[in-house]
Amino acid sequence: MAPPQPSSMEEQSGELCEPESEEGEKQGPGPPSDQAHLVTYDAPDGGWGWVVLVATILVLALTLAFPSCIGIFYLDLQEEFQASNSETSWVPSIMTSVLHAGGPLCSMLVERFGCRATVMFGGVLSGFGMAVSSFSHSIVDLYITTGVITGLGFCFSFQAAVTILGHYFVRRRPFANAMSSTGTALGLSTLPFLGDYLQSTLGWRGSFLVLGAVLLNCCVCGAVMRPVRPRKPRKSEVKSNGPRPAGKKRCVLEIFQGLASFLRKHMAFDLFCSNPRFRVFSLGITWMMLGFVVPLIYLVPYATAHKMDPSRAALLLSILGFVNIIVRPPVGVLFSLSWFKGRHVYFFSAALFINGLSNSICCISASFPVLLMYVLTYGLSMSLVGSLMFTVLMDTVEMSQFPSALGLISIMESVTLLIGPPLAGILVDRTDQYTYVFMACSISVALSALFLMVSFYWLDSHDAAQKNSSSASGSPAKPAVSLAMDYQYSSVPTDGDKTHNPSSDI
Repeated sequence: MAPPQPSSMEEQSGELCEPESEEGEKQGPGPPSDQAHLVTYDAPDGGWGWVVLVATILVLALTLAFPSCIGIFYLDLQEEFQASNSETSWVPSIMTSVLHAGGPLCSMLVERFGCRATVMFGGVLSGFGMAVSSFSHSIVDLYITTGVITGLGFCFSFQAAVTILGHYFVRRRPFANAMSSTGTALGLSTLPFLGDYLQSTLGWRGSFLVLGAVLLNCCVCGAVMRPVRPRKPRKSEVKSNGPRPAGKKRCVLEIFQGLASFLRKHMAFDLFCSNPRFRVFSLGITWMMLGFVVPLIYLVPYATAHKMDPSRAALLLSILGFVNIIVRPPVGVLFSLSWFKGRHVYFFSAALFINGLSNSICCISASFPVLLMYVLTYGLSMSLVGSLMFTVLMDTVEMSQFPSALGLISIMESVTLLIGPPLAGILVDRTDQYTYVFMACSISVALSALFLMVSFYWLDSHDAAQKNSSSASGSPAKPAVSLAMDYQYSSVPTDGDKTHNPSSDI
């Protein structure tokens, strides 16, 4: 079905406005219900949406790519605080882990204050964390300032920006997602140059202070993310559930109901138990993250430890970013074709397998030509993995369950993102060789890819056999996972900008 057409030229132009403040009034006696008014949104699929897309690209460049660029200051931090590889690696590890683990908290802020305010608050928080970290006196101070505070700010800005982008685009959503994913590549190609220049002129303390100011640009990006204009609200009846228990029993009941509602909405534990495809995918992604980002953290220290000039080592990360910028947009358009429908997970697994094997190239030599071949291979496969990850998740669960599914995966992968770099640091401290780190990452990522490929092939074969047996007996087959083809996106008003899924039929 085609999305409903706007009824005026103003709506056709994609003009946006703040939700009306009177929506939540006159609900009648009794406790307020978030189902009292149902507001749907027309996604512009253009217009101001292009401005929001550019802002989202910049937010992703400043947030997702930043932890990988901490490697520029890796040796400086070791010398300053006399820290081991394991102790130093906790800094980007905590930052990356908090960036993903803060998803449920970010979701609560988006519901209460809206995407725009959440992105701007994240920019303030991350900028403050980096600025304060320049005055750190111990490696533990960096864990708190650079790791927790800055990482939490990254989480708020990144996830809220991706959320509002989905409200602006429905028909062009695959293209918008592919373009926004180039933000990470843009950061990887520019931040290493900036970090290397600042490090050579200001040292790591001055660099962190300047980078804190740079991160405040997330506030500028968030300021342009206006909420989508709502259509006419549809009122629904507020049903009374009868007399409510009084006293302590009522208080305890409300607490448990609120906790259960929170877990269902933001962490899809019931979906993890009932949907085998989502269970396999979430476990595979969690396994993958154990070694997926570690090479990006240790690439520059590995190169500089073998007497490579720091500027040339930083150039390797920039080349990796440029490869992603070039490859991701056409990959996103290519995999939007109908032929790839139902096959996304196999291309994702194949790209992930190649990505894992590419880490073993670093074991050959630490010379610039060898590492250049490594970043080209790693960058190509990383582009495919990054472009297909959310697409595979959307193929695995219903869109109505996507936010909670993403929240659970973020929590699960944050654990392996937290322990991966420190485990690699312990390996370097014990062996004095970086090559073992890249070999371990190669094995871990490649095995996770094989796990995904074999598991989904078995699930597909099982479903096909079940369908054939049911058709032979004359009874319709019951699908293992019900995936609706026509999605109705709707939003429930909140006290913020009410940025929920836009109402359109695909």
